[in-house]
Amino acid sequence: MSKGREGPAAGGAAAVLLQYLREQNRPYSAQDAFGNLQREHGLGKAAVVKALEQLAQQGRVREKTYGKQKIYFADQEQLPAASDAELRALDEAIAALSAKVQAAQQSCRHMEAELKELNGSMTTPEVAREIEELRKDCANYMEKLERIKSATNHVTPEEKEKVCSEQKLYCKEWRRRKRMATELLDAILEGYPKSKKQFFVSTGAVAALPGRGQRPESRSVLAAQEEVGIETDEEHNVTLPAAV
Repeated sequence: MSKGREGPAAGGAAAVLLQYLREQNRPYSAQDAFGNLQREHGLGKAAVVKALEQLAQQGRVREKTYGKQKIYFADQEQLPAASDAELRALDEAIAALSAKVQAAQQSCRHMEAELKELNGSMTTPEVAREIEELRKDCANYMEKLERIKSATNHVTPEEKEKVCSEQKLYCKEWRRRKRMATELLDAILEGYPKSKKQFFVSTGAVAALPGRGQRPESRSVLAAQEEVGIETDEEHNVTLPAAV
């Protein structure tokens, strides 16, 4: 900072700082005090540091050291004692300000919830596109419905009931046969030393002898690849239909 902007003399800086600390009645570091008073009073940082040190040496403010930082605050014994009326007024002011803070916080929470809801909603152009897509879908469905209504090969209720009854019968038989096959295989596999998959393959293998012009290992591989003849539903990605 240039010499023309050094601010008032040390005495003036000390008076400004002493008044500021007493009015605020809270601790400040030299950097904080400089940042708060720089614009209004044109105080330089060096002048602030020097004035605070002088005030501390004179006992007009208190100084505390925390690590490498020093903080300064008004000497509470030098401040005038507040009367009962002043204390009551301060309590009332605190209560009023606390109520305002709570109201502001509640309002902020409501606005945050509303903002979150709006951010999760579609924009006006998105809604317009969605409506257009739904209209197209409705038109397609209406066209399909008209084709169905105009068709002559409708299924009668009796035919539908017959088909549903047959499906139930076949599904019931499917479950019964699958259960029987599973129980039979489980009984066989209890004494089988290998896995179920190996059982399906090895049971169908035959001890084939090598033929003319064919290597023995080729005949063995072909024999091992023969299946036992059991095809599972999972093997063909088939699922038993749910009961109708």
